[in-house]
Amino acid sequence: MSRTEIEVDYLVIGGGAMGMAFADVLLAETDATLAIVDRRHRPGGHWNDSYPFVRLHQPSAFYGVNSRELGSGAIDAVGLNAGLYELASGSEVCAYFDHVMHQTFLPSGRVHYFPLSNYEGHGTFSSLGNGASTSVRAGKVVDATYMNVSVPSTRPPVYEVGEGVRCVPLNELPKLMQPQPYVVVGGGKTAMDACLFLLKNGTDPDQITWIMPRDSWLLDRAQIQPGAEFAGTAVGGIAKTLDAIIEASDVEELFDLLEQNGRLMRLDESIRPTMYRCATVTKAEVDELRKIDNVVRLGRVESISSDEIRLDRGSIPTAPNTLHVDCSADGLATRPASPIFTGDTMTLQTVRTCQQVFSAAFIAHVEAAYDGDEIKNELCGVVPHPNTDIDYMRTQRQASMNSARWAQDADLTEWLRDARLDGFSRRQPVDGAEIPAEMAAHFQNVMENTLPAIEKLGQFLASVESSV
Repeated sequence: MSRTEIEVDYLVIGGGAMGMAFADVLLAETDATLAIVDRRHRPGGHWNDSYPFVRLHQPSAFYGVNSRELGSGAIDAVGLNAGLYELASGSEVCAYFDHVMHQTFLPSGRVHYFPLSNYEGHGTFSSLGNGASTSVRAGKVVDATYMNVSVPSTRPPVYEVGEGVRCVPLNELPKLMQPQPYVVVGGGKTAMDACLFLLKNGTDPDQITWIMPRDSWLLDRAQIQPGAEFAGTAVGGIAKTLDAIIEASDVEELFDLLEQNGRLMRLDESIRPTMYRCATVTKAEVDELRKIDNVVRLGRVESISSDEIRLDRGSIPTAPNTLHVDCSADGLATRPASPIFTGDTMTLQTVRTCQQVFSAAFIAHVEAAYDGDEIKNELCGVVPHPNTDIDYMRTQRQASMNSARWAQDADLTEWLRDARLDGFSRRQPVDGAEIPAEMAAHFQNVMENTLPAIEKLGQFLASVESSV
């Protein structure tokens, strides 16, 4: 079979959200040519595999690519997100990325797009349609797949499922709704979405069993909002986080203070969470989830048979008429941090806690505006996706170190202030601009307390590590 050869400046492996956000900034700020290779049939990555009722967990204003708004900027008037900025649905996100590709990227004449293609390494990929092979001569290779997003529909359950057991990924739930018992397996945001979907559609809470291997610290979506009307809350919230870090005498008190000032929430006040995955909810959603009394905290599921669910620390009964909903995929797994810039290879990772698309856009700007791997990696300190409560401190510390470093660079500060995907820096005052006294106090607090908070978090982490 003949082999096609193309030559570009950048070969981007993966057309998901991070790959698209990276390519968008590079197109806007350079004259570079790109080839985007993706195994799915359209851009958007895992959004193409997500459950039909999925929505963003944070406002649409913080998502997508830098050059194009996602959504209309509306504030929801009804539902559990009422009073807050809209959350794009999965279908809206997929359509959005498709429009970006076909209305911005391809018309530029500088992007080659290869969907339904398998990257084989060494600059070579093959078409999943006809097997044709293509070689790419690229100045740099950009791995936009390293974050390794996993959703339930793309892999079987990690536990044994016996013959005849009704166990489905969350994607199948809308088609199988009927009066019946449900078991939701998983403790993360996907499981929360499953429970909220069941409750919204009239399922009696007593018909839901929720298997929660670990309780999670949750973020209040009301404190993560764009727009002038929320600016005081958002910036004030950051100031409250720094205050809590500095005031706390130990790790336990830190989480107590963060909960007291509303920076973190939990479902059950009698259970101290050990998980933190950046799950973002509203207080109204928490109230709904608390209607489910049958929450099983016996560890992870090992097997499901026709009459029993075996877990790490015990078992519970089940029945053939029960629908088991698998929500146990790891989503964004915690990956080892790797230097983002290494010669002719770039490995996209997060540089701000759980802000994947912002991070990819920021990395692209650094690539376009700075020379040398040393300075680029210095500006792009990796903030691995968190998993545990202790990871909350690790991610806060590294993200704060990054922000402090960025603030020392006037050009970078200006870019951040204009970046659509950066919800914080756009609220920072422009030199000479008048801002309300309360806001000025919040900004002063952030400037004064960031470095002391970084030092304090380092002390907390050292104490945790020495006790292990």
